[in-house]
Amino acid sequence: MATGIVSVGLHLTGRQVLSAVLLVLAAGLWVVLAADFTWRLLRDRDRWITEADTPPALTGVAATCVLGTRLALSGRHPAAAVLLAVATLAWPGLLITVIRHWRRRMPGAAFLVCVATQALAVLAAVLAPVYGSWLARGALVLFCLGVLLYGLALFHFDPRQVVSGAGDQWVAGGAMAISALAGSKLLPSPLWTGTAHTVLRTATLTLLGLALAWYLVLAAAELARPRLSYDIRRWATVFPLGMTAVACLNAGPATGVHQLSTLGRPLLWIATAVWLLTLVGFLRRAWSEAADPTP
Repeated sequence: MATGIVSVGLHLTGRQVLSAVLLVLAAGLWVVLAADFTWRLLRDRDRWITEADTPPALTGVAATCVLGTRLALSGRHPAAAVLLAVATLAWPGLLITVIRHWRRRMPGAAFLVCVATQALAVLAAVLAPVYGSWLARGALVLFCLGVLLYGLALFHFDPRQVVSGAGDQWVAGGAMAISALAGSKLLPSPLWTGTAHTVLRTATLTLLGLALAWYLVLAAAELARPRLSYDIRRWATVFPLGMTAVACLNAGPATGVHQLSTLGRPLLWIATAVWLLTLVGFLRRAWSEAADPTP
């Protein structure tokens, strides 16, 4: 997810070589994780069922859609359509299972119910001009459902995570950002005219405004209580940073508020820098564990 969305942002800003490198990396990681997912489903079903109960299980849906969106932007529409089909098949079962196991006082991963749903909406909206307006209508339904799921996740979110979370608290803002991105991808469709277009544009700008507000709150919390050591959940920080940048870059031309595109560029470089720092932390942790295999 994190690598894919940064690749999307670099593509939108014309950094095609860097974007292509991250696309290859994201695709390779997707293949490895898909193989691991399939192996567990077939050979270690008890563990698969246990992990499917948790919100992080939905990252598979979101990551598949992010990769599909990046491929669609490069003109690889058939491959993107296949990924959309795969994500669509996996989404309902995982969503229902995760919601059934919700509890009060959850970390930021709770918002993945919204992220996964809106990721489907984004990819469907991107592919709608190629495969038909029925995809745009489906994307609108998913967009509305995603906003509803955000409200439900917010009810279960533990606000103390803002200052104590290990990284996934940022998904609270990233879910708003991907909702705004879905709205901006729907706006160009000729299906929405008059009042419908105005309502969708207003909703997109409102969601993006809320995402930026979350960005400021979470950044202030990081400065007030620095959490500098590497944690796997820091990848859940990179994705919202990149998604907020991409949402701004898309919403600017879609809504006519071009200052958003200007804002999106420095936000993208922040996301890219945090991606690189997180990668360094991951590699250092992996090297340390390899050098000292003692449990």
